Amino acid sequence: MPEIIIEKNPSEARLQELGVSGWEIWDCPVTEFRLDFDETEKAYILEGEIVVTPDGGQPVTIVPGDYAIFPTGLKSMWQVTKQLKKHYSYD
Repeated sequence: MPEIIIEKNPSEARLQELGVSGWEIWDCPVTEFRLDFDETEKAYILEGEIVVTPDGGQPVTIVPGDYAIFPTGLKSMWQVTKQLKKHYSYD
């Protein structure tokens, strides 16, 4: 089963290396929805909180300052528990 990878509070140098500031920004109100990935998404959380539960897996809480990789093939439920704002990019 594809694993969500979380890097806590990456350094400014790491964020520059990833090119995060040039990524799109996505805002989402408090909600719940299903999200299945057919490509790998990289995300850097600016505001809010989400709980992502992979099918058959444990919930993962993602908060501001987290850099997350959602791999191709991940099937999951998303609960946005606080208004979310994130940078994101697809490989």
